[in-house]
Amino acid sequence: MLSFFRVNAISQLISLLALLVLIRLPFLLASPPLLMPELNWMLVGEQISQGQLLYRDIWDSISPLSAIIYWLMDVMFGRSQTAYYIAGTAVASFQIFYFNYIMNARDVYPDNTYIPGLLYALFLNMSFDCSTLSPMLLSTTFLLLAFGTLIKQMERHGATDDVFEVGFYISLATLCYLPSALFIIWAILSLLLYSGASFRQHSLSIFGFIFPILLTVLYYYLNDSLEDFNRNLLASVFRVRQYNLTDFQTLFASLFLPLAMGVLGFLTLFRQTTRYVNFQQRCQQIMMIWVLTGFLSIVLMPFLAPMMFIGFIPALSFFSAIYFQSFRKHWMAEMIFIGVFVLMLIILYQGALRLVPRLGLGRLTALQVKESPVTRHIQNEKILVIGQDLSAYRYNQVATPYLNWDLAKYDLRNLDSYESVISVYDQFRKDPPNYIIDRENIIDKLFQRAPALAAKYEKTATAGVYKKKE
Repeated sequence: MLSFFRVNAISQLISLLALLVLIRLPFLLASPPLLMPELNWMLVGEQISQGQLLYRDIWDSISPLSAIIYWLMDVMFGRSQTAYYIAGTAVASFQIFYFNYIMNARDVYPDNTYIPGLLYALFLNMSFDCSTLSPMLLSTTFLLLAFGTLIKQMERHGATDDVFEVGFYISLATLCYLPSALFIIWAILSLLLYSGASFRQHSLSIFGFIFPILLTVLYYYLNDSLEDFNRNLLASVFRVRQYNLTDFQTLFASLFLPLAMGVLGFLTLFRQTTRYVNFQQRCQQIMMIWVLTGFLSIVLMPFLAPMMFIGFIPALSFFSAIYFQSFRKHWMAEMIFIGVFVLMLIILYQGALRLVPRLGLGRLTALQVKESPVTRHIQNEKILVIGQDLSAYRYNQVATPYLNWDLAKYDLRNLDSYESVISVYDQFRKDPPNYIIDRENIIDKLFQRAPALAAKYEKTATAGVYKKKE
């Protein structure tokens, strides 16, 4: 397979994109498990399409540009998991094409091949959740565009005013996934160390980064929602930790092979320092700063799952390509690649299709939307779920802004405060749920503090479930 993609021809690009589709086709047809983050994104898009304002009427920590994209997905496809996977595959195809184009057009490697794109396509399938249209996937698209613009500056032996685009792309990445804001550090360090950029050009890149964010802040200021924007997005990055993921075995299994190949590629550089010209060495150093920045972003992740590490894939593919192109005996590189390819597909299909029913590896069980007696008896209703498990929303609509439990705590865990009780009462009055599903034992205290609400609801036969009186 490596030998085929060593040839630099348009047919290889078509084959590469076809390979990506073929890898994903089995579980696209079989419908992989729906994950709670996916359901969360669908609910946000659905609420925005109903006229709700993100952060003010929808308490969630999703970044605004991703929310706009999910709104468009809802307008066009509704709650379609298949649409999310097809859109995710389209975005992945662009990333593969652009990544390989940059590697060849800028002569980042001594030889122009489609091996970097092949590895990128493979690593994007390290787990089935990487196939969906996640904020991290969207963000990585803009980070790649920033990388392409940045190394174009390196190639010119001096920065130009195009560095504005670097900051601008990183800003768009941030508006898709907030922790990507750390990559402005990567851009500043890269420009400072390798481009000879002037103070004016550094200022341009920083302004390019700040400008879209300022426009977003201005929008929420004009809608009298700046406090909501700050609490639910900016401040949330330090305190929101959604969906307790205990499946570290899956996380390790998915990341191990891409990480191992990337590390081996990096170590290979110490044996081949004379093979690369100065520009190529600077690209390698820029990618190392990318990796270090990615590690810093881990502490800001709202939850841990393979999809959250998509931002590492450009760097891992970059260094892995160095490793596979370093072999003098091509047959040996071919054998190692085939082994990696097969093992990664086994992990992928085990997670998506459950090849071995009793084996939980790759399933991301803790993140899956689960069936429950509540969802079987309550459907097509406006409900409020108090707690992290959003499964009950699968066949229902969201009432009140309290979608994200970590943010809802701001009111619902603070019922000794008069302001919080008034806030909760107002939210119930504006958008009353037909059912309340209380997983955190909050409602009894709320009803004590707000008897007017208690008069409107009654307990059902199911523990923790309250129904609005007729």
